Amino acid sequence: MARLPRFFLPGYPLHVIQRGNNRAVTFRSSEDCIHYLQLLGAAAARNGLEIHGYTLMSNHVHLVATPRDPEGLPHTMQALGRSYVLWFNRKYGRTGTLWEGRYRATIVDTDRYLLTCQKYVEENSLRAGMVEDPAAYRWSSFRANALGEDDPIVVPHHVYTSLARDSVSRQAAYRGLFTQPVSMQELRAIRNATNHAWALGDSAFQRRIEDETGRRAAPLAPGPRCRRRVDAELLRQPELPTDEIRL
Repeated sequence: MARLPRFFLPGYPLHVIQRGNNRAVTFRSSEDCIHYLQLLGAAAARNGLEIHGYTLMSNHVHLVATPRDPEGLPHTMQALGRSYVLWFNRKYGRTGTLWEGRYRATIVDTDRYLLTCQKYVEENSLRAGMVEDPAAYRWSSFRANALGEDDPIVVPHHVYTSLARDSVSRQAAYRGLFTQPVSMQELRAIRNATNHAWALGDSAFQRRIEDETGRRAAPLAPGPRCRRRVDAELLRQPELPTDEIRL
């Protein structure tokens, strides 16, 4: 089956996942994470990609980011694919690919899902059982968005800045979003949209995206039996492989 072209509309954020090839570990040490984030920040700044949220896990990466032009995200990911893999292979005496051949990305309904998507990304370490508080995990944007910690990579989205007038109140409001985990319905929506390259939003948002991009933004409606099977598969889908390591 031919792959659908990736979405781009000016001003719309994207949820991006890039996984290690065959679930291989892509970050073996703190130094690896630091170096990746430095490369990511430089590549994003060069290519006009604003990063609102991120999490680095041992074998995959999540981003929430808004590109300024159609090439912002692909050029950033290509630059990372070249520079980080070369550095990683040299450091560990390996050869060959590190990442899966194609990262996954979905366009996000800003009003309804932007903060939910950031929360989903920043709760990864929590869902993986690595920490009991997302603030305890060093390799995410949570401490920047929720605690005001300086992070040169993070560019706040206007939906985030509209939470409150001042930064202290804004961070408190953002922390308040984490008093309850992302719901199962929201988990299903985010995973389904990202894994299948659909638009993340309600049916009206998906129709608008289809009208503006000329490509299908939602699956064809399945029959009742197929729908039950798909929902069951999404509920069983693990958030992360079981081989996460602590960095």
